Amino acid sequence: MARNKAERSETRDFVAFLVKLALFVLILRSFIVSPFNIPSESMQPRLVVGDYLLVAKWPYGFSKYSLPFSIPLFPGRVLPHSPTPGDVVVFKAPPNAHEDYIKRVIALSGDIVQVKKGIVSINGTPVEREQIADFEHPVTPNSPCYRDEFEEAGGNGTRICRYPQFQETLPNGVTYRILDIYEDSEGDNTQAFVVPEGHMFLMGDNRDRSADSRFPAQEGQAIGMVPEENLVGEALVSVFSTDGSAEWIKPWTWFTAARWHRIGERF
Repeated sequence: MARNKAERSETRDFVAFLVKLALFVLILRSFIVSPFNIPSESMQPRLVVGDYLLVAKWPYGFSKYSLPFSIPLFPGRVLPHSPTPGDVVVFKAPPNAHEDYIKRVIALSGDIVQVKKGIVSINGTPVEREQIADFEHPVTPNSPCYRDEFEEAGGNGTRICRYPQFQETLPNGVTYRILDIYEDSEGDNTQAFVVPEGHMFLMGDNRDRSADSRFPAQEGQAIGMVPEENLVGEALVSVFSTDGSAEWIKPWTWFTAARWHRIGERF
Protein backbone atom coordinates (compact mmCIF):
# COMPACT_ATOMS: atom_id res chain seq x y z
CA MET A 1 0.00 0.00 0.00
CA ALA A 2 2.76 2.44 0.97
CA ARG A 3 4.57 1.62 -2.26
CA ASN A 4 1.44 2.40 -4.33
CA LYS A 5 1.04 5.74 -2.55
CA ALA A 6 4.68 6.59 -3.23
CA GLU A 7 4.29 5.73 -6.92
CA ARG A 8 1.13 7.88 -7.19
CA SER A 9 2.93 10.73 -5.47
CA GLU A 10 5.85 10.47 -7.90
CA THR A 11 3.42 10.42 -10.84
CA ARG A 12 1.61 13.53 -9.56
CA ASP A 13 4.92 15.31 -9.05
CA PHE A 14 6.04 14.43 -12.57
CA VAL A 15 2.75 15.58 -14.11
CA ALA A 16 2.93 18.80 -12.08
CA PHE A 17 6.47 19.35 -13.37
CA LEU A 18 5.36 18.88 -16.98
CA VAL A 19 2.46 21.33 -16.49
CA LYS A 20 4.80 23.93 -14.98
CA LEU A 21 7.30 23.42 -17.77
CA ALA A 22 4.59 23.85 -20.41
CA LEU A 23 3.38 27.05 -18.74
CA PHE A 24 6.93 28.39 -18.55
CA VAL A 25 7.54 27.70 -22.25
CA LEU A 26 4.16 29.25 -23.16
CA ILE A 27 4.91 32.42 -21.19
CA LEU A 28 8.47 32.57 -22.54
CA ARG A 29 7.41 32.24 -26.18
CA SER A 30 4.35 34.47 -25.83
CA PHE A 31 5.77 37.43 -23.94
CA ILE A 32 9.57 37.30 -23.87
CA VAL A 33 11.39 35.61 -26.78
CA SER A 34 10.77 33.07 -29.52
CA PRO A 35 13.05 31.40 -32.10
CA PHE A 36 13.09 32.20 -35.81
CA ASN A 37 15.20 30.77 -38.63
CA ILE A 38 16.05 32.46 -41.92
CA PRO A 39 14.55 30.55 -44.88
CA SER A 40 15.51 32.82 -47.82
CA GLU A 41 18.03 35.35 -49.14
CA SER A 42 15.70 38.35 -48.79
CA MET A 43 17.61 39.88 -45.85
CA GLN A 44 21.15 39.45 -47.14
CA PRO A 45 23.71 40.73 -46.32
CA ARG A 46 22.61 41.09 -42.68
CA LEU A 47 20.94 37.67 -42.52
CA VAL A 48 21.69 34.55 -44.54
CA VAL A 49 19.94 31.22 -44.98
CA GLY A 50 20.73 29.01 -42.00
CA ASP A 51 20.79 31.78 -39.37
CA TYR A 52 18.76 31.16 -36.21
CA LEU A 53 17.56 34.16 -34.19
CA LEU A 54 15.81 35.07 -31.00
CA VAL A 55 12.90 37.46 -31.49
CA ALA A 56 12.00 39.83 -28.64
CA LYS A 57 8.25 39.92 -28.00
CA TRP A 58 7.95 42.97 -25.72
CA PRO A 59 9.16 45.97 -27.82
CA TYR A 60 5.90 46.51 -29.74
CA GLY A 61 3.32 45.17 -27.32
CA PHE A 62 1.29 41.99 -27.69
CA SER A 63 -1.49 40.70 -29.94
CA LYS A 64 -2.76 37.27 -30.86
CA TYR A 65 0.09 37.11 -33.36
CA SER A 66 2.58 37.26 -30.49
CA LEU A 67 1.15 34.02 -29.12
CA PRO A 68 1.94 30.48 -30.29
CA PHE A 69 -0.48 29.42 -33.06
CA SER A 70 -1.98 32.97 -32.96
CA ILE A 71 -4.33 32.02 -30.12
CA PRO A 72 -6.97 34.83 -29.91
CA LEU A 73 -6.80 35.37 -26.15
CA PHE A 74 -7.49 39.11 -26.44
CA PRO A 75 -8.59 41.54 -29.18
CA GLY A 76 -6.33 44.14 -30.75
CA ARG A 77 -2.90 44.92 -29.33
CA VAL A 78 -1.99 45.32 -25.67
CA LEU A 79 0.68 47.90 -24.69
CA PRO A 80 1.14 48.89 -28.36
CA HIS A 81 4.29 50.67 -29.46
CA SER A 82 5.17 51.48 -33.06
CA PRO A 83 8.50 50.26 -34.41
CA THR A 84 11.25 52.65 -35.41
CA PRO A 85 12.23 52.88 -39.10
CA GLY A 86 15.29 50.69 -39.51
CA ASP A 87 14.09 48.00 -37.08
CA VAL A 88 14.25 44.40 -38.30
CA VAL A 89 10.91 42.83 -37.42
CA VAL A 90 9.18 39.46 -37.59
CA PHE A 91 5.47 39.56 -38.46
CA LYS A 92 2.57 37.53 -39.79
CA ALA A 93 2.45 38.17 -43.52
CA PRO A 94 -0.70 39.49 -45.22
CA PRO A 95 -3.10 38.71 -46.68
CA ASN A 96 -3.97 35.75 -44.43
CA ALA A 97 -1.39 36.15 -41.63
CA HIS A 98 -0.41 32.49 -41.64
CA GLU A 99 3.35 32.68 -42.24
CA ASP A 100 6.12 34.42 -40.30
CA TYR A 101 8.24 36.81 -42.41
CA ILE A 102 11.20 39.02 -41.51
CA LYS A 103 11.88 42.43 -43.11
CA ARG A 104 13.18 45.90 -42.26
CA VAL A 105 10.82 48.76 -41.40
CA ILE A 106 11.30 51.59 -43.89
CA ALA A 107 8.33 53.87 -43.19
CA LEU A 108 5.24 54.20 -40.98
CA SER A 109 1.70 55.61 -41.10
CA GLY A 110 1.31 58.72 -43.26
CA ASP A 111 4.72 58.44 -44.93
CA ILE A 112 4.97 58.51 -48.72
CA VAL A 113 7.40 55.96 -50.17
CA GLN A 114 8.57 55.59 -53.75
CA VAL A 115 11.44 53.76 -55.43
CA LYS A 116 13.08 55.25 -58.52
CA LYS A 117 16.00 53.51 -60.22
CA GLY A 118 16.55 51.53 -57.04
CA ILE A 119 16.72 54.62 -54.79
CA VAL A 120 14.14 54.76 -52.00
CA SER A 121 12.50 58.13 -51.33
CA ILE A 122 10.56 58.91 -48.16
CA ASN A 123 8.27 61.93 -48.22
CA GLY A 124 10.02 63.19 -51.34
CA THR A 125 13.56 62.93 -49.95
CA PRO A 126 15.88 60.25 -51.39
CA VAL A 127 17.41 57.95 -48.79
CA GLU A 128 21.19 58.38 -48.63
CA ARG A 129 22.98 55.52 -50.35
CA GLU A 130 26.65 54.89 -51.14
CA GLN A 131 28.39 51.91 -52.65
CA ILE A 132 30.81 50.08 -50.37
CA ALA A 133 32.97 46.97 -50.67
CA ASP A 134 31.26 44.00 -52.31
CA PHE A 135 29.49 41.46 -50.12
CA GLU A 136 31.20 38.08 -50.24
CA HIS A 137 30.06 34.76 -48.84
CA PRO A 138 31.27 31.18 -49.35
CA VAL A 139 29.30 28.93 -51.68
CA THR A 140 27.61 26.38 -49.40
CA PRO A 141 24.64 23.99 -49.71
CA ASN A 142 22.20 26.59 -48.39
CA SER A 143 23.92 29.64 -49.92
CA PRO A 144 24.59 29.10 -53.62
CA CYS A 145 25.18 31.99 -56.01
CA TYR A 146 22.15 33.39 -57.83
CA ARG A 147 23.97 33.19 -61.14
CA ASP A 148 27.34 31.88 -62.34
CA GLU A 149 28.49 35.41 -63.11
CA PHE A 150 28.67 36.19 -59.37
CA GLU A 151 30.73 33.12 -58.46
CA GLU A 152 34.53 33.11 -58.37
CA ALA A 153 37.43 31.27 -56.80
CA GLY A 154 38.18 31.84 -53.13
CA GLY A 155 41.08 30.69 -50.99
CA ASN A 156 42.03 27.05 -50.36
CA GLY A 157 40.04 25.76 -53.30
CA THR A 158 36.76 27.27 -52.12
CA ARG A 159 34.21 29.20 -54.17
CA ILE A 160 32.67 32.53 -53.16
CA CYS A 161 29.75 34.69 -54.26
CA ARG A 162 30.40 38.40 -54.74
CA TYR A 163 27.55 40.92 -54.92
CA PRO A 164 27.40 44.75 -55.22
CA GLN A 165 26.76 46.18 -51.75
CA PHE A 166 25.53 49.58 -50.59
CA GLN A 167 25.04 51.41 -47.32
CA GLU A 168 21.71 53.14 -46.76
CA THR A 169 20.99 55.76 -44.11
CA LEU A 170 17.37 56.53 -43.23
CA PRO A 171 16.26 60.08 -42.29
CA ASN A 172 16.43 59.11 -38.57
CA GLY A 173 20.12 58.17 -38.93
CA VAL A 174 19.74 54.38 -38.88
CA THR A 175 22.36 52.85 -41.18
CA TYR A 176 22.45 49.36 -42.66
CA ARG A 177 23.81 47.47 -45.66
CA ILE A 178 21.78 46.36 -48.68
CA LEU A 179 22.32 44.42 -51.89
CA ASP A 180 21.13 45.84 -55.21
CA ILE A 181 22.34 43.32 -57.72
CA TYR A 182 20.45 43.96 -60.94
CA GLU A 183 19.71 47.23 -62.70
CA ASP A 184 16.10 48.00 -63.60
CA SER A 185 14.77 44.87 -61.92
CA GLU A 186 11.17 44.48 -60.83
CA GLY A 187 10.71 46.73 -57.82
CA ASP A 188 13.40 49.25 -58.80
CA ASN A 189 10.71 51.66 -60.01
CA THR A 190 7.38 51.93 -58.22
CA GLN A 191 4.42 54.19 -57.77
CA ALA A 192 4.26 56.49 -54.77
CA PHE A 193 2.77 54.60 -51.80
CA VAL A 194 1.02 56.34 -48.92
CA VAL A 195 1.35 54.15 -45.81
CA PRO A 196 -2.14 53.74 -44.28
CA GLU A 197 -2.91 54.42 -40.63
CA GLY A 198 -1.63 51.66 -38.39
CA HIS A 199 0.49 50.08 -41.14
CA MET A 200 4.18 49.73 -42.04
CA PHE A 201 6.15 49.79 -45.28
CA LEU A 202 8.69 46.96 -45.12
CA MET A 203 11.55 45.99 -47.43
CA GLY A 204 14.15 43.25 -47.57
CA ASP A 205 17.80 44.31 -47.51
CA ASN A 206 18.36 42.17 -50.61
CA ARG A 207 16.29 44.38 -52.87
CA ASP A 208 16.20 42.12 -55.92
CA ARG A 209 15.31 38.98 -53.94
CA SER A 210 12.58 40.33 -51.66
CA ALA A 211 8.82 40.23 -52.23
CA ASP A 212 7.92 43.06 -49.86
CA SER A 213 5.71 46.15 -49.53
CA ARG A 214 6.54 47.25 -53.07
CA PHE A 215 4.21 44.52 -54.35
CA PRO A 216 0.55 43.65 -53.66
CA ALA A 217 -0.05 41.09 -50.93
CA GLN A 218 -0.34 37.50 -52.15
CA GLU A 219 -0.40 34.40 -49.98
CA GLY A 220 3.12 32.96 -49.77
CA GLN A 221 4.59 35.78 -51.87
CA ALA A 222 4.56 39.58 -51.50
CA ILE A 223 3.17 41.29 -48.40
CA GLY A 224 1.87 44.73 -49.40
CA MET A 225 1.41 47.14 -46.49
CA VAL A 226 1.59 45.30 -43.17
CA PRO A 227 -0.65 46.20 -40.18
CA GLU A 228 1.30 46.88 -36.98
CA GLU A 229 -1.10 44.46 -35.30
CA ASN A 230 0.61 41.66 -37.27
CA LEU A 231 3.92 42.22 -35.50
CA VAL A 232 5.38 39.20 -33.73
CA GLY A 233 8.47 40.96 -32.39
CA GLU A 234 11.86 42.53 -33.05
CA ALA A 235 14.94 40.58 -34.14
CA LEU A 236 17.20 40.46 -31.10
CA VAL A 237 20.32 38.29 -31.51
CA SER A 238 21.73 35.47 -33.66
CA VAL A 239 22.05 32.30 -31.61
CA PHE A 240 23.23 29.82 -34.25
CA SER A 241 24.07 29.57 -37.94
CA THR A 242 24.78 26.64 -40.24
CA ASP A 243 25.96 26.47 -43.84
CA GLY A 244 23.74 23.45 -44.52
CA SER A 245 26.52 20.89 -44.95
CA ALA A 246 25.84 18.91 -41.75
CA GLU A 247 24.74 15.26 -41.98
CA TRP A 248 22.97 13.43 -39.16
CA ILE A 249 25.03 10.27 -39.69
CA LYS A 250 28.30 12.27 -39.40
CA PRO A 251 28.23 14.01 -35.99
CA TRP A 252 31.49 15.87 -36.59
CA THR A 253 29.82 17.80 -39.41
CA TRP A 254 27.42 19.32 -36.86
CA PHE A 255 30.40 21.40 -35.75
CA THR A 256 32.17 21.98 -39.06
CA ALA A 257 28.92 23.24 -40.63
CA ALA A 258 28.43 25.90 -37.94
CA ARG A 259 29.18 29.52 -38.83
CA TRP A 260 30.62 30.36 -35.42
CA HIS A 261 31.46 33.95 -36.36
CA ARG A 262 27.77 34.75 -36.89
CA ILE A 263 26.65 33.60 -33.44
CA GLY A 264 25.95 36.40 -30.96
CA GLU A 265 25.43 39.16 -33.52
CA ARG A 266 22.90 41.71 -32.26
CA PHE A 267 20.55 43.89 -34.28
